[in-house]
Amino acid sequence: MRNLLLAALLGALPFTASAADGISYDYVEGGWTKFEINDDLLGDPDGDGGYLRGSFSIARNVNLFAGYATVSTTESYGGARIKDELAQPEFGIGYHQEMTGRIDFTADLTQVRLDEEVKVSGTGDADLDGTYKDHTNAGRVTAGVRGKPSPRTELWVKGGYLDGSDLDGSFVGTFGGQGEFQPDLGLIGEVEVIEDTTRLNPGVRASF
Repeated sequence: MRNLLLAALLGALPFTASAADGISYDYVEGGWTKFEINDDLLGDPDGDGGYLRGSFSIARNVNLFAGYATVSTTESYGGARIKDELAQPEFGIGYHQEMTGRIDFTADLTQVRLDEEVKVSGTGDADLDGTYKDHTNAGRVTAGVRGKPSPRTELWVKGGYLDGSDLDGSFVGTFGGQGEFQPDLGLIGEVEVIEDTTRLNPGVRASF
């Protein structure tokens, strides 16, 4: 199914246009990541960690991208300690088409894996203490725009859908920006929202 969607996406759009002036789809970036869950029952848990991702053009209007993020949170309940670690590797393909000299239309198709490891200790019960692991595979489709308000700044916004065998389908919204402090080197700020979960990604990007 993903191959059919990709073929339809790429086949329906012309490959005559290049990226808008000053926008690069070849870069590496990394930084701090934080997620927050709005859930009164769980006490609005959050987690901190880091991320690394990059993108590489394989054709005039097509790029491959990959990323890896990991966060962890630790809670104590009496003498018990619960450490929850989440890792999210992803890989995808993107398409971009120039709309104006400063704005691109973008579309992405991504395979996402969510790995969770929970470590429980200090309960006093040997049957409860231990490490528990689980994972989920999902697909994400998004579309949006990416533009250059000025030569040293960049903004992007996109929305789409995330779904998997162990997940209910969810809307995904992303808003981000970059400010260059040197040519091809800039500070990144991005917010991603998936229903009650918000993920923040401040980092540094090197374009080439």
